[in-house]
Amino acid sequence: MKIASFNINGVKARLPRLLEWLDETKPDVACLQEIKSSDETFPGDAFPDVGYQAIWHGQKGFNGVAILTRGDEPARETMRGLPGDDEDVQSRYLEAEVGGVWIACIYLPNGNPHPGPKFDYKLRWFERLRARMADLRAQEIPSVVFGDYNVIPQDKDVWSPQAMAGDALMQPESRDAYFRLLHDGWTDAIDTHHPQGGIWTFWDYQAAAWQRDHGFRIDHALLSPELADRLVASGVDREYRGREKSSDHTPVWIELAD
Repeated sequence: MKIASFNINGVKARLPRLLEWLDETKPDVACLQEIKSSDETFPGDAFPDVGYQAIWHGQKGFNGVAILTRGDEPARETMRGLPGDDEDVQSRYLEAEVGGVWIACIYLPNGNPHPGPKFDYKLRWFERLRARMADLRAQEIPSVVFGDYNVIPQDKDVWSPQAMAGDALMQPESRDAYFRLLHDGWTDAIDTHHPQGGIWTFWDYQAAAWQRDHGFRIDHALLSPELADRLVASGVDREYRGREKSSDHTPVWIELAD
């Protein structure tokens, strides 16, 4: 089973690139973040032509997440929105069951500028995510929490720690929140197979970051113990960042044994 994640940075603007990637790589499940589309305007009708069904949790112009499944059956939605704050209207969490695996697609808040209310919201969202992940662990559900965490876990995950030192993605509080998830028993799939670091998933559009390879890793797949034992491969589809009108992220994927 191949599960992938792609922060598409606007599903309508990048639809040709997204369909191209799906057709060429054919993941069984694809989690999308930052679709920047309302529920009403999400282009769900475009995906059956390349063999996929879609469910989505949209938000006009901002955020938004979706889960695509290969074949005729859509994912079985298990949760829409992250519990713990009834006043939070941002569309950042969608959870579904596919083939006995529970897949949470997340777009964690960026947190910039730091310090400030956006960073405080990021940390509160992290705590709510941890609580939900603890529920999944307690039920021993085979689960992957996949998407854009907006956290650079370690210095090996960024082209220049000094250049990013003041960013919310690298603050000690952000990193601590991420490592609490690992200490709770979740496995970082990419780090498992690429412990040396140097694996980027994002290159900014500014300052020729792609051409200079000034990237970092903020898209992660965290596996429950039930899935970590089934992990056989993980990686990134780096080349898609270099294509015309690409997202500033590149797809990340994992492969699980049946």
